[in-house]
Amino acid sequence: MMFRLEDIIAATGAMVIENKTDRKEFSFSTDTRTIKEGEIYLPLKGANFDGENFLTQAMDSGAEGCFITGFAYPADKAKIVLKVKDTLTAYMQLANYKRKKLNPVTVGITGSSGKTTTKEIVYSVLSTKFKTHKTFSNHNNEIGFCQTVMDMTDDTEVLIVEMGMRGLGEIELLSKFSEPDYAVITNAGSAHIGRLGSLDNIAKAKSEIVKYLSPKGALVAQNNDRIKKYVAEYSGKKIYHDLSDVKITERRQSYTKFVYKNREYELNVEGDYNVDNSVTAIELGYLLGMNYEEIRQGLLNYKPIEKRWEAQDIHGIKVINDSYNANPESMKASVSTFLQLYKNPVVVLGDMGELGDYTDELHKGVGEYLSALPETKTAKFLTVGEFAKEIGEVLEKSAGFVKNFENNEEVSKYILDNVGAGTTIFLKASRSMKFEEIIGKLEGEVKL
Repeated sequence: MMFRLEDIIAATGAMVIENKTDRKEFSFSTDTRTIKEGEIYLPLKGANFDGENFLTQAMDSGAEGCFITGFAYPADKAKIVLKVKDTLTAYMQLANYKRKKLNPVTVGITGSSGKTTTKEIVYSVLSTKFKTHKTFSNHNNEIGFCQTVMDMTDDTEVLIVEMGMRGLGEIELLSKFSEPDYAVITNAGSAHIGRLGSLDNIAKAKSEIVKYLSPKGALVAQNNDRIKKYVAEYSGKKIYHDLSDVKITERRQSYTKFVYKNREYELNVEGDYNVDNSVTAIELGYLLGMNYEEIRQGLLNYKPIEKRWEAQDIHGIKVINDSYNANPESMKASVSTFLQLYKNPVVVLGDMGELGDYTDELHKGVGEYLSALPETKTAKFLTVGEFAKEIGEVLEKSAGFVKNFENNEEVSKYILDNVGAGTTIFLKASRSMKFEEIIGKLEGEVKL
């Protein structure tokens, strides 16, 4: 979709400062490095950058014009200049204008953990019937929302928007500009508790997604009392579920079979948490008028994205990398699944971030949970980092083997010297731990 000048003004309330262009329709760019001829440059601002410092560079790269918030602009080069109070707000207003103009069925997805995976499973299901567009990777903030909508083709029938947050009010903002027809709250766990201070505040923040949710649509959410408390104001349909609603009939490596509401489904991935995420996709599929066979096939088509249960063979050692992100709930779920399914297991655990004053308590809690699993007795645990060490200290009472390392180089050297072919290694940590360095070291590609 291209924007006419009258569309831009209607969406943003922009003041036209210059209009010397013959063009009738426009698109936008926020990056001078990739700007295309004829686009209008929309300079964003952050704590450490100001896009308005690059107005001349944008014009030299082929921009037709620019948005501004002040008064300075390259008058000799810009053919169209539009003044707004805030460029990020204008970006979101333009995205909202396009979302309403094309009017796809819009699904918003949030949660403490599992939202990216759930988004991918939902996409796999809905795209079997509909022309579906989704948030790229985990680009789930305000800018990511705008990029998602602006990249959406005009024939899109379903738009899936992943919504992340750093604090209260941010999901509400994304809900306001995306105006979802359907919403998903995967869970409200302890991720980000360091920022929000309590589990109640986390549930409250996630539940902001219903603020602008269509009352003619539906909310699909984890059966969680805190979530129920904070979505009580929503007048539309509410569907709650958890694993107790499912009967898992078969678990093996890279495969799960389960029954939900008397119908059988299959996944080409392991993990009970993936079954839980799949129930969300099933419910959305039926809400959007899909039939059983379409939904069943969509689940079969799902493949995990990079660094989320990504398996590879390295010199006879199988390495499963699930280190894109980690929080207490996802670490417990993924490690327990791994221990159930793999022989000769080696688990490498790193620090979990953004837990604030609860960091010590929640790391120890992971250790206590894993200590209670029968499979832990024969497993080998390698922990990396100051906080993951606390997981190991608890595990020492029940695990077959526990050893702590200060950094990725140390644990990589230990694996190379002590772990042989036929072993399966599982990597789980927050993104900041950079566990991909371990894989690189094992492959001989990275010097740490």
